[in-house]
Amino acid sequence: MAEVESFTLDHTAVKAPYVRLISVEHGPNGDAISNFDLRFVQPNASAIPTGGLHTIEHLLAAILRDHLEGVIDCSPFGCRTGFHLIVWGTPSVEEVTRGLEISLRVIADDVTWEDVPGTDEKSCGNYRDHSLFSAKEWAQAVLAQGFSVDAFERKLLAG
Repeated sequence: MAEVESFTLDHTAVKAPYVRLISVEHGPNGDAISNFDLRFVQPNASAIPTGGLHTIEHLLAAILRDHLEGVIDCSPFGCRTGFHLIVWGTPSVEEVTRGLEISLRVIADDVTWEDVPGTDEKSCGNYRDHSLFSAKEWAQAVLAQGFSVDAFERKLLAG
């Protein structure tokens, strides 16, 4: 069985919220794809309810692309503590953190239900499980703590 990096991470040693580069993979033509850990809450201490996480997922799918180039996918962790972000190229943790913080600020302050994409039966596989109220609460809570650019030591971005 292949070793999966996220199962080797010491989840008791990390200090959420943070943004962490997991890996950079190179395709046969040399293209780089970066995988980031966007950890919103402390593992094994809290979890974002599925309705809020689902709505954040749908909103980040659209909003994050406006603030960070090369987004391929942003998918929630099954443990509901954050997201994997897959992007073309090799943006820095700082660039990803800035784009994420701007996107969450939009979710917390500006988004209305009409802005949430993919909330009907045709466009979502579980369209009844959304909560904009929860998404806004969690976005505000995480932003209030700030994202560290180091998973093991709190180092917030300056300015």
